Amino acid sequence: MNLPSRWGPLGRTAGLAGRGIRTVSALSFIILGLLAVSVGPLSSQAGVQTLLIVDQHPLVVHTYASRVEGLLHEVGLRLGARDIVVPPPETPIAAGTTIRVFRARPFLLEVDGQAISLESHASRLDVLLAEAGIAVGPHDQIFLDGQPVGADAALTAGNAGQQDASPAPKQSLRRQRIIFPTPAPLRISIRRARPFTLHDGQVHGVLYSTAATVGQALWEHGILLYAGDRVSPDLSTPLQAGLNVYIQRSQPVEIVVDGRHIRTRTRAASVGELLSELGIALVGQDRVEPAEDALVTEDLSVRVTRVREEVLVEEEAIPFETLWQPDGNLELDQQELQQAGAEGLLRRRVRVRYEDGQEVAHSLEDEWVEREPTDKIIRYGTKIVIRELETPDGTIYYWRRIRMLATSYTAATSGKAPDHPEYGITFLGWQMRAGIVAVDPTVIPLRTEVYVPGYGKGIAADTGGGIKGRRIDLGYEEDNLKHWYKWVDVYLLAPPPPASKIRWVLPNWPMERR
Repeated sequence: MNLPSRWGPLGRTAGLAGRGIRTVSALSFIILGLLAVSVGPLSSQAGVQTLLIVDQHPLVVHTYASRVEGLLHEVGLRLGARDIVVPPPETPIAAGTTIRVFRARPFLLEVDGQAISLESHASRLDVLLAEAGIAVGPHDQIFLDGQPVGADAALTAGNAGQQDASPAPKQSLRRQRIIFPTPAPLRISIRRARPFTLHDGQVHGVLYSTAATVGQALWEHGILLYAGDRVSPDLSTPLQAGLNVYIQRSQPVEIVVDGRHIRTRTRAASVGELLSELGIALVGQDRVEPAEDALVTEDLSVRVTRVREEVLVEEEAIPFETLWQPDGNLELDQQELQQAGAEGLLRRRVRVRYEDGQEVAHSLEDEWVEREPTDKIIRYGTKIVIRELETPDGTIYYWRRIRMLATSYTAATSGKAPDHPEYGITFLGWQMRAGIVAVDPTVIPLRTEVYVPGYGKGIAADTGGGIKGRRIDLGYEEDNLKHWYKWVDVYLLAPPPPASKIRWVLPNWPMERR
Protein backbone atom coordinates (compact mmCIF):
# COMPACT_ATOMS: atom_id res chain seq x y z
CA MET A 1 0.00 0.00 0.00
CA ASN A 2 1.09 3.58 -0.54
CA LEU A 3 2.19 5.34 2.62
CA PRO A 4 2.34 9.11 3.07
CA SER A 5 5.81 10.55 2.81
CA ARG A 6 5.76 11.61 6.44
CA TRP A 7 6.02 8.03 7.59
CA GLY A 8 9.42 7.35 9.01
CA PRO A 9 11.37 4.37 10.29
CA LEU A 10 10.36 2.18 13.19
CA GLY A 11 9.08 4.13 16.18
CA ARG A 12 7.70 7.19 14.35
CA THR A 13 3.99 7.79 15.10
CA ALA A 14 2.83 9.64 12.07
CA GLY A 15 -0.93 9.16 11.48
CA LEU A 16 -2.30 6.45 9.20
CA ALA A 17 -5.41 7.85 7.63
CA GLY A 18 -6.95 5.71 4.93
CA ARG A 19 -9.90 3.76 3.93
CA GLY A 20 -8.24 0.41 4.38
CA ILE A 21 -7.02 1.19 7.89
CA ARG A 22 -10.42 2.40 9.06
CA THR A 23 -11.99 -0.81 7.78
CA VAL A 24 -9.49 -2.93 9.72
CA SER A 25 -10.10 -0.89 12.89
CA ALA A 26 -13.86 -1.40 12.64
CA LEU A 27 -13.47 -5.11 12.23
CA SER A 28 -10.94 -5.53 15.01
CA PHE A 29 -13.42 -5.35 17.87
CA ILE A 30 -15.76 -7.75 16.17
CA ILE A 31 -12.93 -10.23 15.70
CA LEU A 32 -11.88 -9.80 19.34
CA GLY A 33 -15.37 -10.72 20.46
CA LEU A 34 -15.65 -13.71 18.18
CA LEU A 35 -12.23 -15.06 19.07
CA ALA A 36 -12.53 -14.57 22.84
CA VAL A 37 -14.09 -17.96 23.26
CA SER A 38 -11.28 -19.67 21.40
CA VAL A 39 -8.61 -17.91 23.41
CA GLY A 40 -10.12 -19.06 26.68
CA PRO A 41 -10.40 -17.28 30.05
CA LEU A 42 -7.67 -14.99 31.19
CA SER A 43 -5.11 -16.33 33.65
CA SER A 44 -5.14 -15.26 37.22
CA GLN A 45 -2.27 -12.93 36.55
CA ALA A 46 -2.96 -9.55 35.02
CA GLY A 47 -3.07 -9.83 31.26
CA VAL A 48 -4.92 -8.23 28.36
CA GLN A 49 -6.18 -9.24 24.96
CA THR A 50 -5.04 -7.19 21.98
CA LEU A 51 -5.63 -7.21 18.24
CA LEU A 52 -2.40 -7.54 16.25
CA ILE A 53 -2.75 -6.77 12.54
CA VAL A 54 0.30 -7.73 10.46
CA ASP A 55 0.11 -6.70 6.82
CA GLN A 56 -3.68 -6.62 7.06
CA HIS A 57 -3.84 -10.12 8.63
CA PRO A 58 -5.61 -9.78 12.08
CA LEU A 59 -4.55 -11.94 15.08
CA VAL A 60 -6.03 -11.90 18.63
CA VAL A 61 -3.15 -12.07 21.08
CA HIS A 62 -3.31 -12.57 24.94
CA THR A 63 -0.29 -10.78 26.37
CA TYR A 64 1.27 -9.94 29.66
CA ALA A 65 3.59 -7.37 28.05
CA SER A 66 3.24 -3.83 29.14
CA ARG A 67 4.39 -2.23 25.94
CA VAL A 68 3.98 -2.83 22.24
CA GLU A 69 7.58 -3.93 21.73
CA GLY A 70 7.16 -6.56 24.44
CA LEU A 71 4.14 -8.05 22.68
CA LEU A 72 6.01 -8.20 19.39
CA HIS A 73 8.81 -10.00 21.19
CA GLU A 74 6.33 -12.46 22.77
CA VAL A 75 4.88 -13.47 19.40
CA GLY A 76 8.32 -13.70 17.77
CA LEU A 77 7.83 -10.94 15.20
CA ARG A 78 11.13 -9.39 14.25
CA LEU A 79 10.96 -6.03 12.56
CA GLY A 80 13.09 -4.83 9.71
CA ALA A 81 14.64 -1.39 9.42
CA ARG A 82 11.85 -0.15 7.14
CA ASP A 83 8.90 -1.88 8.90
CA ILE A 84 6.36 0.45 10.51
CA VAL A 85 4.50 -0.16 13.81
CA VAL A 86 1.42 1.79 14.93
CA PRO A 87 1.41 2.75 17.72
CA PRO A 88 5.18 3.00 18.23
CA PRO A 89 6.95 0.13 20.03
CA GLU A 90 7.37 2.07 23.28
CA THR A 91 3.64 2.68 23.57
CA PRO A 92 2.00 1.05 26.72
CA ILE A 93 -0.59 -1.66 26.08
CA ALA A 94 -4.12 -1.47 27.41
CA ALA A 95 -7.05 -3.83 27.06
CA GLY A 96 -8.48 -3.64 23.54
CA THR A 97 -5.36 -2.05 22.09
CA THR A 98 -5.00 -2.55 18.31
CA ILE A 99 -1.46 -2.85 17.03
CA ARG A 100 -0.70 -2.59 13.32
CA VAL A 101 2.51 -3.71 11.68
CA PHE A 102 3.33 -2.71 8.12
CA ARG A 103 6.30 -4.72 6.90
CA ALA A 104 8.29 -3.40 3.98
CA ARG A 105 8.10 -5.60 0.88
CA PRO A 106 11.34 -7.28 -0.35
CA PHE A 107 12.50 -6.67 -3.92
CA LEU A 108 15.36 -8.10 -5.99
CA LEU A 109 16.46 -5.55 -8.57
CA GLU A 110 18.73 -6.71 -11.43
CA VAL A 111 20.25 -3.83 -13.36
CA ASP A 112 23.58 -2.98 -15.01
CA GLY A 113 24.99 -6.40 -14.15
CA GLN A 114 24.19 -6.11 -10.43
CA ALA A 115 21.60 -7.75 -8.19
CA ILE A 116 20.31 -5.33 -5.56
CA SER A 117 18.13 -6.48 -2.67
CA LEU A 118 15.98 -3.82 -1.02
CA GLU A 119 12.76 -3.32 0.95
CA SER A 120 10.15 -0.70 0.27
CA HIS A 121 6.57 0.32 0.86
CA ALA A 122 6.35 1.67 -2.72
CA SER A 123 3.23 0.62 -4.63
CA ARG A 124 4.46 1.79 -8.04
CA LEU A 125 7.53 0.79 -9.94
CA ASP A 126 8.72 4.32 -10.70
CA VAL A 127 8.56 5.18 -6.98
CA LEU A 128 10.63 2.13 -6.10
CA LEU A 129 13.24 2.96 -8.76
CA ALA A 130 13.41 6.54 -7.51
CA GLU A 131 14.01 5.27 -3.94
CA ALA A 132 16.81 3.07 -5.26
CA GLY A 133 18.28 5.96 -7.27
CA ILE A 134 17.99 4.09 -10.57
CA ALA A 135 17.18 6.06 -13.72
CA VAL A 136 15.41 4.34 -16.63
CA GLY A 137 15.83 5.61 -20.18
CA PRO A 138 12.92 5.84 -22.67
CA HIS A 139 14.20 2.81 -24.65
CA ASP A 140 15.09 0.61 -21.67
CA GLN A 141 12.95 -2.44 -20.98
CA ILE A 142 11.60 -3.36 -17.53
CA PHE A 143 10.47 -6.87 -16.58
CA LEU A 144 8.40 -7.61 -13.49
CA ASP A 145 8.74 -11.29 -12.59
CA GLY A 146 9.65 -11.95 -16.24
CA GLN A 147 6.78 -9.95 -17.76
CA PRO A 148 7.47 -6.68 -19.60
CA VAL A 149 5.88 -3.68 -17.88
CA GLY A 150 5.97 0.10 -18.03
CA ALA A 151 7.81 2.31 -15.57
CA ASP A 152 4.53 3.26 -13.86
CA ALA A 153 3.41 -0.35 -13.25
CA ALA A 154 1.67 -1.06 -9.93
CA LEU A 155 3.47 -3.19 -7.33
CA THR A 156 0.34 -4.18 -5.41
CA ALA A 157 -0.64 -7.80 -4.90
CA GLY A 158 -2.63 -9.30 -7.73
CA ASN A 159 -0.47 -8.02 -10.59
CA ALA A 160 0.13 -10.50 -13.36
CA GLY A 161 2.72 -13.02 -12.30
CA GLN A 162 2.78 -11.82 -8.63
CA GLN A 163 2.03 -13.73 -5.42
CA ASP A 164 0.38 -12.11 -2.42
CA ALA A 165 3.22 -10.10 -0.86
CA SER A 166 2.07 -10.86 2.67
CA PRO A 167 1.33 -14.52 3.44
CA ALA A 168 -1.00 -15.04 6.42
CA PRO A 169 0.67 -15.82 9.79
CA LYS A 170 0.18 -19.32 11.26
CA GLN A 171 -0.26 -20.26 14.93
CA SER A 172 2.62 -22.41 16.16
CA LEU A 173 2.31 -25.35 18.52
CA ARG A 174 3.84 -23.25 21.25
CA ARG A 175 1.39 -20.94 22.87
CA GLN A 176 1.78 -17.33 21.95
CA ARG A 177 4.32 -18.24 19.24
CA ILE A 178 3.22 -17.25 15.73
CA ILE A 179 4.99 -18.06 12.46
CA PHE A 180 5.25 -15.01 10.20
CA PRO A 181 6.30 -16.20 6.71
CA THR A 182 8.70 -13.92 4.91
CA PRO A 183 7.21 -12.68 1.59
CA ALA A 184 9.07 -13.83 -1.52
CA PRO A 185 10.97 -10.94 -3.09
CA LEU A 186 9.46 -9.45 -6.23
CA ARG A 187 12.03 -9.73 -9.06
CA ILE A 188 12.56 -6.65 -11.23
CA SER A 189 15.05 -6.64 -14.10
CA ILE A 190 16.04 -3.74 -16.32
CA ARG A 191 17.59 -4.21 -19.74
CA ARG A 192 19.46 -1.17 -20.86
CA ALA A 193 18.90 -0.07 -24.46
CA ARG A 194 22.11 0.39 -26.37
CA PRO A 195 22.37 2.97 -29.17
CA PHE A 196 23.76 1.87 -32.50
CA THR A 197 24.03 3.63 -35.86
CA LEU A 198 22.38 1.96 -38.84
CA HIS A 199 23.75 2.68 -42.32
CA ASP A 200 21.19 1.31 -44.79
CA GLY A 201 22.11 2.61 -48.24
CA GLN A 202 21.30 6.32 -48.26
CA VAL A 203 19.51 6.08 -44.91
CA HIS A 204 21.47 6.73 -41.71
CA GLY A 205 20.16 6.95 -38.16
CA VAL A 206 20.68 6.09 -34.51
CA LEU A 207 18.51 3.30 -33.13
CA TYR A 208 18.15 1.86 -29.64
CA SER A 209 17.69 -1.77 -28.75
CA THR A 210 17.88 -4.11 -25.78
CA ALA A 211 18.52 -7.09 -28.07
CA ALA A 212 21.55 -9.25 -27.52
CA THR A 213 22.75 -9.41 -31.13
CA VAL A 214 22.77 -7.26 -34.26
CA GLY A 215 20.30 -9.58 -36.00
CA GLN A 216 17.83 -9.44 -33.12
CA ALA A 217 18.10 -5.65 -32.99
CA LEU A 218 17.31 -5.32 -36.71
CA TRP A 219 14.37 -7.69 -36.37
CA GLU A 220 13.13 -5.74 -33.36
CA HIS A 221 13.05 -2.58 -35.48
CA GLY A 222 11.36 -4.32 -38.41
CA ILE A 223 14.36 -4.03 -40.75
CA LEU A 224 13.62 -6.41 -43.66
CA LEU A 225 16.62 -8.32 -44.98
CA TYR A 226 16.87 -10.36 -48.18
CA ALA A 227 19.02 -13.40 -48.73
CA GLY A 228 21.40 -11.43 -50.95
CA ASP A 229 21.82 -8.52 -48.52
CA ARG A 230 25.04 -8.18 -46.57
CA VAL A 231 25.16 -6.98 -42.97
CA SER A 232 28.39 -5.87 -41.36
CA PRO A 233 29.20 -6.81 -38.68
CA ASP A 234 27.62 -10.25 -38.84
CA LEU A 235 24.06 -10.73 -37.56
CA SER A 236 25.35 -12.86 -34.66
CA THR A 237 27.63 -10.07 -33.40
CA PRO A 238 26.77 -8.97 -29.81
CA LEU A 239 25.13 -5.56 -29.83
CA GLN A 240 27.28 -2.89 -28.19
CA ALA A 241 26.67 0.78 -27.59
CA GLY A 242 28.02 2.95 -30.38
CA LEU A 243 28.23 0.08 -32.87
CA ASN A 244 27.99 0.99 -36.58
CA VAL A 245 25.88 -1.46 -38.57
CA TYR A 246 26.11 -1.37 -42.37
CA ILE A 247 23.62 -3.00 -44.74
CA GLN A 248 24.63 -3.48 -48.35
CA ARG A 249 21.38 -4.01 -50.18
CA SER A 250 21.08 -6.53 -53.00
CA GLN A 251 19.12 -5.80 -56.16
CA PRO A 252 16.65 -8.09 -57.94
CA VAL A 253 17.93 -9.32 -61.31
CA GLU A 254 17.00 -11.95 -63.91
CA ILE A 255 19.47 -14.08 -65.88
CA VAL A 256 18.55 -16.16 -68.93
CA VAL A 257 21.20 -18.78 -69.57
CA ASP A 258 21.31 -22.37 -70.84
CA GLY A 259 17.54 -22.52 -71.20
CA ARG A 260 16.95 -21.38 -67.61
CA HIS A 261 15.41 -18.24 -66.16
CA ILE A 262 17.15 -17.39 -62.88
CA ARG A 263 15.62 -14.78 -60.59
CA THR A 264 17.89 -13.76 -57.75
CA ARG A 265 19.29 -10.81 -55.83
CA THR A 266 22.85 -9.58 -55.98
CA ARG A 267 25.25 -7.01 -54.61
CA ALA A 268 27.46 -7.22 -57.69
CA ALA A 269 28.36 -3.89 -59.23
CA SER A 270 28.74 -5.08 -62.81
CA VAL A 271 27.31 -7.80 -65.04
CA GLY A 272 30.67 -9.56 -65.05
CA GLU A 273 30.71 -9.70 -61.25
CA LEU A 274 27.13 -11.00 -61.28
CA LEU A 275 28.04 -13.87 -63.62
CA SER A 276 31.08 -14.70 -61.50
CA GLU A 277 28.93 -14.65 -58.36
CA LEU A 278 26.54 -17.18 -59.92
CA GLY A 279 29.34 -19.35 -61.31
CA ILE A 280 28.34 -18.67 -64.93
CA ALA A 281 31.43 -18.76 -67.15
CA LEU A 282 31.67 -17.31 -70.65
CA VAL A 283 33.57 -19.67 -72.93
CA GLY A 284 34.96 -19.00 -76.37
CA GLN A 285 32.65 -16.77 -78.36
CA ASP A 286 29.83 -16.74 -75.78
CA ARG A 287 28.31 -13.30 -75.42
CA VAL A 288 26.28 -11.54 -72.78
CA GLU A 289 23.82 -8.68 -73.07
CA PRO A 290 24.32 -6.15 -71.60
CA ALA A 291 28.11 -6.29 -71.70
CA GLU A 292 30.20 -7.51 -68.77
CA ASP A 293 31.23 -3.97 -67.78
CA ALA A 294 27.64 -2.72 -67.64
CA LEU A 295 26.42 -1.64 -64.21
CA VAL A 296 23.87 -3.75 -62.38
CA THR A 297 20.61 -1.87 -61.83
CA GLU A 298 17.39 -2.90 -60.16
CA ASP A 299 15.35 -5.46 -62.14
CA LEU A 300 18.14 -5.83 -64.70
CA SER A 301 17.63 -8.59 -67.27
CA VAL A 302 20.80 -10.35 -68.42
CA ARG A 303 20.94 -12.82 -71.31
CA VAL A 304 23.84 -15.16 -71.94
CA THR A 305 24.03 -16.60 -75.46
CA ARG A 306 26.13 -19.72 -75.82
CA VAL A 307 28.08 -19.60 -79.08
CA ARG A 308 29.73 -22.70 -80.50
CA GLU A 309 31.44 -23.32 -83.82
CA GLU A 310 32.51 -26.58 -85.36
CA VAL A 311 34.18 -27.51 -88.63
CA LEU A 312 32.52 -30.31 -90.56
CA VAL A 313 33.57 -32.21 -93.64
CA GLU A 314 30.63 -32.85 -95.93
CA GLU A 315 30.67 -35.37 -98.74
CA GLU A 316 28.72 -35.32 -101.97
CA ALA A 317 28.67 -37.94 -104.68
CA ILE A 318 29.68 -36.81 -108.16
CA PRO A 319 27.48 -38.66 -110.65
CA PHE A 320 29.21 -40.35 -113.53
CA GLU A 321 28.27 -39.77 -117.16
CA THR A 322 27.09 -42.40 -119.60
CA LEU A 323 28.88 -42.26 -122.91
CA TRP A 324 27.50 -44.01 -125.96
CA GLN A 325 29.96 -45.14 -128.59
CA PRO A 326 28.87 -46.53 -131.98
CA ASP A 327 30.26 -49.86 -132.99
CA GLY A 328 29.93 -50.97 -136.60
CA ASN A 329 30.69 -54.55 -135.65
CA LEU A 330 27.57 -54.77 -133.46
CA GLU A 331 24.19 -55.33 -135.03
CA LEU A 332 21.58 -52.59 -134.66
CA ASP A 333 19.87 -52.44 -131.23
CA GLN A 334 22.59 -54.53 -129.61
CA GLN A 335 24.64 -52.97 -126.79
CA GLU A 336 27.75 -53.90 -124.86
CA LEU A 337 29.13 -52.37 -121.65
CA GLN A 338 32.65 -51.32 -122.29
CA GLN A 339 33.31 -49.60 -118.96
CA ALA A 340 31.27 -49.55 -115.75
CA GLY A 341 30.60 -46.15 -114.30
CA ALA A 342 31.65 -45.12 -110.79
CA GLU A 343 30.60 -42.07 -108.82
CA GLY A 344 33.19 -39.56 -107.82
CA LEU A 345 33.45 -37.94 -104.35
CA LEU A 346 33.33 -34.23 -103.61
CA ARG A 347 34.33 -33.02 -100.15
CA ARG A 348 33.69 -29.66 -98.52
CA ARG A 349 35.01 -28.19 -95.31
CA VAL A 350 32.30 -26.01 -93.75
CA ARG A 351 32.15 -23.98 -90.55
CA VAL A 352 28.84 -24.18 -88.67
CA ARG A 353 27.92 -21.64 -86.01
CA TYR A 354 25.41 -22.45 -83.25
CA GLU A 355 23.79 -20.06 -80.80
CA ASP A 356 22.05 -21.66 -77.84
CA GLY A 357 22.11 -24.95 -79.73
CA GLN A 358 20.47 -23.58 -82.90
CA GLU A 359 22.39 -23.34 -86.19
CA VAL A 360 22.60 -19.71 -87.31
CA ALA A 361 25.39 -19.77 -89.92
CA HIS A 362 26.88 -22.24 -92.39
CA SER A 363 29.94 -21.08 -94.39
CA LEU A 364 32.12 -22.90 -96.93
CA GLU A 365 35.82 -22.82 -96.14
CA ASP A 366 37.20 -25.27 -98.69
CA GLU A 367 36.08 -27.71 -101.37
CA TRP A 368 37.94 -30.40 -103.31
CA VAL A 369 37.35 -33.49 -105.44
CA GLU A 370 38.47 -36.43 -103.42
CA ARG A 371 37.80 -38.89 -106.26
CA GLU A 372 36.98 -38.25 -109.87
CA PRO A 373 33.96 -40.07 -111.33
CA THR A 374 34.48 -42.85 -113.91
CA ASP A 375 32.31 -42.57 -117.01
CA LYS A 376 30.11 -45.41 -118.02
CA ILE A 377 30.82 -46.39 -121.65
CA ILE A 378 28.31 -48.35 -123.67
CA ARG A 379 28.91 -49.47 -127.23
CA TYR A 380 25.82 -49.61 -129.42
CA GLY A 381 25.50 -51.41 -132.73
CA THR A 382 25.19 -49.58 -136.05
CA LYS A 383 25.32 -52.61 -138.29
CA ILE A 384 22.04 -52.95 -140.18
CA VAL A 385 21.01 -56.43 -141.27
CA ILE A 386 18.04 -56.96 -143.60
CA ARG A 387 15.91 -59.91 -142.50
CA GLU A 388 12.83 -61.51 -143.88
CA LEU A 389 9.68 -62.64 -142.13
CA GLU A 390 6.85 -64.85 -143.35
CA THR A 391 3.49 -63.28 -142.52
CA PRO A 392 -0.15 -64.06 -143.42
CA ASP A 393 0.18 -61.20 -145.85
CA GLY A 394 3.30 -62.67 -147.50
CA THR A 395 7.02 -62.33 -147.01
CA ILE A 396 8.31 -59.03 -145.65
CA TYR A 397 11.85 -57.67 -145.45
CA TYR A 398 12.69 -55.48 -142.46
CA TRP A 399 15.75 -53.76 -141.15
CA ARG A 400 14.58 -53.16 -137.52
CA ARG A 401 12.13 -54.68 -135.07
CA ILE A 402 10.82 -52.54 -132.15
CA ARG A 403 8.68 -53.69 -129.24
CA MET A 404 5.91 -51.07 -128.95
CA LEU A 405 2.61 -50.37 -127.16
CA ALA A 406 -0.09 -50.27 -129.86
CA THR A 407 -3.36 -48.34 -129.63
CA SER A 408 -5.91 -47.36 -132.33
CA TYR A 409 -7.74 -44.25 -133.50
CA THR A 410 -9.92 -42.72 -136.23
CA ALA A 411 -10.47 -39.21 -137.48
CA ALA A 412 -13.39 -38.88 -135.04
CA THR A 413 -11.25 -39.87 -132.07
CA SER A 414 -8.34 -37.61 -132.95
CA GLY A 415 -9.67 -34.72 -130.90
CA LYS A 416 -10.97 -32.42 -133.65
CA ALA A 417 -14.63 -31.63 -134.38
CA PRO A 418 -16.02 -32.60 -137.81
CA ASP A 419 -16.38 -28.94 -138.81
CA HIS A 420 -12.75 -28.29 -137.97
CA PRO A 421 -10.75 -27.39 -141.13
CA GLU A 422 -8.09 -29.97 -140.19
CA TYR A 423 -10.53 -32.73 -139.29
CA GLY A 424 -9.26 -36.05 -140.67
CA ILE A 425 -5.95 -34.55 -141.90
CA THR A 426 -2.71 -36.22 -140.73
CA PHE A 427 0.56 -34.57 -139.78
CA LEU A 428 1.81 -35.00 -143.36
CA GLY A 429 -1.43 -33.47 -144.71
CA TRP A 430 -2.81 -36.77 -145.87
CA GLN A 431 -6.46 -37.76 -145.55
CA MET A 432 -6.96 -40.10 -142.65
CA ARG A 433 -7.55 -43.74 -143.62
CA ALA A 434 -6.73 -47.27 -142.60
CA GLY A 435 -3.05 -48.05 -143.01
CA ILE A 436 -1.87 -44.69 -141.60
CA VAL A 437 -0.14 -44.96 -138.23
CA ALA A 438 0.92 -42.27 -135.81
CA VAL A 439 4.43 -42.51 -134.34
CA ASP A 440 7.08 -40.56 -132.51
CA PRO A 441 9.16 -39.29 -135.48
CA THR A 442 12.32 -39.39 -133.30
CA VAL A 443 11.86 -43.15 -133.00
CA ILE A 444 10.34 -44.06 -136.40
CA PRO A 445 11.03 -41.58 -139.20
CA LEU A 446 7.90 -40.31 -140.99
CA ARG A 447 7.06 -42.04 -144.27
CA THR A 448 8.60 -45.26 -142.94
CA GLU A 449 6.66 -48.37 -143.93
CA VAL A 450 5.92 -50.67 -141.04
CA TYR A 451 4.35 -54.03 -140.49
CA VAL A 452 2.24 -54.73 -137.39
CA PRO A 453 1.11 -58.32 -136.84
CA GLY A 454 -2.70 -58.39 -136.63
CA TYR A 455 -2.96 -55.02 -138.38
CA GLY A 456 -0.90 -55.36 -141.46
CA LYS A 457 1.18 -52.86 -143.30
CA GLY A 458 1.05 -49.17 -142.57
CA ILE A 459 2.94 -46.00 -143.19
CA ALA A 460 4.13 -43.49 -140.55
CA ALA A 461 2.24 -40.37 -141.66
CA ASP A 462 0.88 -38.93 -138.43
CA THR A 463 1.93 -37.94 -134.90
CA GLY A 464 0.05 -37.40 -131.62
CA GLY A 465 0.46 -35.55 -128.34
CA GLY A 466 0.47 -38.81 -126.38
CA ILE A 467 2.39 -40.84 -128.94
CA LYS A 468 5.93 -40.64 -127.59
CA GLY A 469 8.77 -43.11 -127.32
CA ARG A 470 7.75 -46.72 -127.89
CA ARG A 471 4.11 -45.89 -128.74
CA ILE A 472 2.25 -46.48 -132.05
CA ASP A 473 -1.34 -45.51 -132.84
CA LEU A 474 -2.97 -47.58 -135.60
CA GLY A 475 -5.37 -45.73 -137.95
CA TYR A 476 -8.86 -47.00 -138.99
CA GLU A 477 -11.93 -45.77 -140.84
CA GLU A 478 -14.93 -45.08 -138.71
CA ASP A 479 -16.84 -48.17 -139.81
CA ASN A 480 -14.11 -50.75 -139.13
CA LEU A 481 -12.42 -49.46 -135.91
CA LYS A 482 -10.77 -52.11 -133.79
CA HIS A 483 -9.65 -51.20 -130.31
CA TRP A 484 -6.01 -51.89 -129.54
CA TYR A 485 -4.07 -51.71 -126.32
CA LYS A 486 -1.27 -54.23 -126.27
CA TRP A 487 2.42 -54.69 -126.80
CA VAL A 488 3.47 -55.91 -130.25
CA ASP A 489 6.56 -56.26 -132.43
CA VAL A 490 6.64 -53.52 -135.05
CA TYR A 491 8.79 -54.21 -138.09
CA LEU A 492 10.35 -51.35 -140.04
CA LEU A 493 10.36 -52.45 -143.65
CA ALA A 494 13.34 -52.15 -145.95
CA PRO A 495 14.94 -50.18 -147.33
CA PRO A 496 16.33 -48.37 -144.25
CA PRO A 497 16.44 -44.53 -144.22
CA PRO A 498 19.69 -42.60 -144.43
CA ALA A 499 21.94 -43.04 -141.33
CA SER A 500 21.29 -39.41 -140.34
CA LYS A 501 17.59 -40.21 -139.85
CA ILE A 502 18.12 -43.34 -137.78
CA ARG A 503 17.90 -43.13 -134.00
CA TRP A 504 20.54 -45.68 -133.10
CA VAL A 505 19.67 -45.91 -129.37
CA LEU A 506 15.95 -46.18 -128.79
CA PRO A 507 14.21 -44.85 -125.68
CA ASN A 508 13.20 -47.42 -123.06
CA TRP A 509 9.83 -45.93 -122.25
CA PRO A 510 7.13 -46.78 -121.88
CA MET A 511 8.28 -50.09 -120.50
CA GLU A 512 6.44 -53.35 -120.97
CA ARG A 513 5.46 -55.10 -117.80
CA ARG A 514 6.11 -58.76 -118.10
